[in-house]
This record gives sequence, C-alpha cells and structure tokens, in this order.
Amino acid sequence: MVRLLSKQPLAAALSALLGGCTMIPAYHRPVQPVAQAWPGSRSTTSVERMADLKDWRSFYRDPVMQLLIETALDNNRDLRIAQQQAAAASAQFDIENAALLPTLDGTAGANIQKMNSHIYSLSQNNEAFYLRQYAVGFGISAYEVDLWGRIRSASRAAFDRYMATALDQQSMQLSVVAAVATGMLNWVADNQAVLVTQKVLDNRRHAYALVKRTADVGTGTQLDLAEAESAMRDAESSLQIYTRQRAEALNQLTLLVGEPLSQSLLDQLARKTELADVTGFPAVPEGLPSDMIGRRPDILASEDQLRAANDDIGAARADFFPKIQITAANGTASNNITRLFESGMGAWNVAPQITLPLFDAGRLTAQLKQARARKKEEIARYERTVQTAFREVADALAGRETYLKQQDSQDLLVAANEREYKLALQRFEGGYDPYLQTLIAQRSVYSADLGAITTHLQAMTNSVTLYKALGGGWGETLPQRKTSLGDHIL
Repeated sequence: MVRLLSKQPLAAALSALLGGCTMIPAYHRPVQPVAQAWPGSRSTTSVERMADLKDWRSFYRDPVMQLLIETALDNNRDLRIAQQQAAAASAQFDIENAALLPTLDGTAGANIQKMNSHIYSLSQNNEAFYLRQYAVGFGISAYEVDLWGRIRSASRAAFDRYMATALDQQSMQLSVVAAVATGMLNWVADNQAVLVTQKVLDNRRHAYALVKRTADVGTGTQLDLAEAESAMRDAESSLQIYTRQRAEALNQLTLLVGEPLSQSLLDQLARKTELADVTGFPAVPEGLPSDMIGRRPDILASEDQLRAANDDIGAARADFFPKIQITAANGTASNNITRLFESGMGAWNVAPQITLPLFDAGRLTAQLKQARARKKEEIARYERTVQTAFREVADALAGRETYLKQQDSQDLLVAANEREYKLALQRFEGGYDPYLQTLIAQRSVYSADLGAITTHLQAMTNSVTLYKALGGGWGETLPQRKTSLGDHIL
C-alpha cells in the first residue's frame, strides 16, 4: 500500500484535519431590537405551561378542526415542498462535508502507442514498434488538506443553511395548521351568515306578502309594497353572496387540506351552523415575556442564515492562505497484461502540490468584502424578522381584550335591535306607523347579526394568530442548539 493511505498517516491526517484552525469569526447573536415587554403588559417569566408545535391538539381542540389539520399535515403540497427543500439542503451539507475526507477511486487503464524506432535511434530503418503499459490500482485525486479550515467553514455554512431550511419547514407547518384552522372558521362564519340571511329572507317574504295583501284591500300603500319588495330582493341578493363565499371558503379549505374532503368530514362540518359550535381556544396567560418570540421557527431560521454568512467569512479568509493538494495512487503496472499481477509489479506515486495566491487583481479581497457585507445584510434581516414577530404578537395581544369587549357590545346591540324591531312590527301591524319604520328596524337587526358574526370570527381568528405568532405556544423551552463543529461534522 502507498504510505499516504496506510493507517498511521491516515489517522494523523484526520487528526490534523479535525483539530486544525478555522478563520470563522466568533459568532455573537445580535441584540433583539425590541422592547422587554409587550405594549400595555408586564413582563414575567412565570407563565402557564402550554402546547408547542409538536402538540397543537391542546390548542386546536375542536374534533373536526383536528381532523382537517391532521389531513393537511399529510397532504398539503406547500408542506411537501418545504420537506423536500429541507432534504435537498441536508444533501448539500453532506456534499460539502464529504470534501473533508479524500475520495478513493479504483482505476484500470491501458496505453498502447505505435512508435517509429528511428526516432529513438533503436535502428537505422523505420521499423515500427509498440509501447504498451497496463495498470490497475486505486488512489486519490487533488485532495485538499484543510489546514486553514476553508472546507470546514463551507461545511459548517452548509449545515447552518440546512438548519435554516429545516426550521423553514417547521414554520411552514405552523402556518399550514393556522391556515386550516382559519379556513374552517371562515367556512363556519359564512355558513352562519347564509342561515341568518335565509331567515331574514323568509321574514321579508312573509312581510312582502302581508304588505301586498294590505295594498290589495286598500289599507296599505304602493310605497310600502315597493319598499317591502326592495328589501326582499336585497335579501335574495345577499343570500347568493354568502352562498358563494361559503363555497369559496370550502374550496380554499380543500386546497389547504390537500385532498377532497370525505363525506363524513363534510357532514361533521355541516353541523357547525354557527361559530359557537366550534370548540373554543385556551385562554392566553397574562404576562408573557417578550423574549418568547425567540422560539419562533422563522427567527431561528434567520439566525441560522446569519451563522452561515458568518461561516462564509471564514472560508473567504482561508482563501488567502496556501492550498495543499495531494494526488496519490497505488497498484500494479506492467508492459505485459499477462504479468500485471505477478510479484514485483507494484507501483505507486504521490504528488503533493502547494498553491499560494500571489496576484489575483483583488478577487480574494472582493470576495471577503462580499462575505462581510452579506453578514451585515443577514444581521439586518434577522433584526427585521424579530421586529416583525414582535409586532405580530403585540397586535394579537391588543386584539385579545378588545375583540372580547367588542363581541359583548355587539351581542348587546343585536338584543337592542331585536327589541326595536319587535316594537316597530307591532306598531306597523296596529296601523300606527308605515312599513318603512319596520323595515329600518329589520335592517338594523340583520346588520347587527352580521356584525356579531364578523366580530366573533375576528376574535377566534385572533387567537389562532396569537398562537402562531408566539411560535406555536408559550411556556415551552427549546433544547440548546448544538454549535460546535464536532456536533455535526463527521
């Protein structure tokens, strides 16, 4: 065997490879450019333990919603794309990491040349003779000894980008879960609006028939009849609008789930005639600390991209130092193929090469500047991601109390309008007021009912948004991230 590939030198080479220096700058996580507490709240570290991304069922507790989410996690195409992107990033890391070890190739070849003997002064005539060479062996080609950590820097950068892609997959999963929950809430809200509008249409048809009878006998006016018909046609139009919206919501939900909904699931969904039929979400504990957003997958992914940019600086720095490449081969060689494997036919060669950059017109310096600029870009992108996450949580927390109070006020408005409508209808039937007053009161009730549906939907959607904005729960701690080279290389 060639000496380069014997056990002791190979062990020494691996030891030098893994223990050598790197040019990667020391990494420091940027300070999060946000306040220590959410607006209008107190910061605390004592919060109720709640679900995280792996246990979304403890938050989305409605059985139908859980079935929809489970189906989406298996079939959603955006999630499948994210999974394959993570797999491709993992393979890219394996490619970069493989350069740390030499590649051993088996070779076999033959070289036969017809030569003129006169050229080599073998004879005075031009007799032809043949040069033959046969060889079989194995070897390594242009293996770079990573003394300065260029390859390890590239390998670590690939690993950090793989980690970022894997976290993007988690972020996509969190988004898909929230989108399915929101899609179901939208469908139930549209279904409730259809039923409310159908009820209003039935009332207006009844009122139109009543006003028509009074107009036919002369106790009512044609104006009342025209107003009653106008209100009836308006309800018919509104019914078609909400019916269309309900169908579109189901189409969107089917897209998110990734396959046509089964009849059983459609039947269960159809029984959700109002938002109150959907199992409510757990209450968010008070005093959530603002640093909880650091557990969000998108923030963690952004930080891994920053780590990768920091690693790229190490690779760019290492390019300024000499590169040592080794090409070696070991095997047998002979000019007679029948004697190729006889004793004494062994052959080997070792060809080390050192390359030192002397003049490159500033290319290496420009590459280092580019790597540093991209790191600053990733710092700014990380800070923007943190600020965006802080705003999303702050908005959701602001809506937590206001939507509940708005919903209470809207319910009281519905009750007040219903009393007004009953009184107006009694006065119309008693002949004290024209039908216009009854119609105005009826429209107020209808508008208040639709407003109550919208407010209830916004309140429930806000809970979903808050759960997603907090990274899939609160009170959980993430495992410490492995950052040393030995944790993920070889």
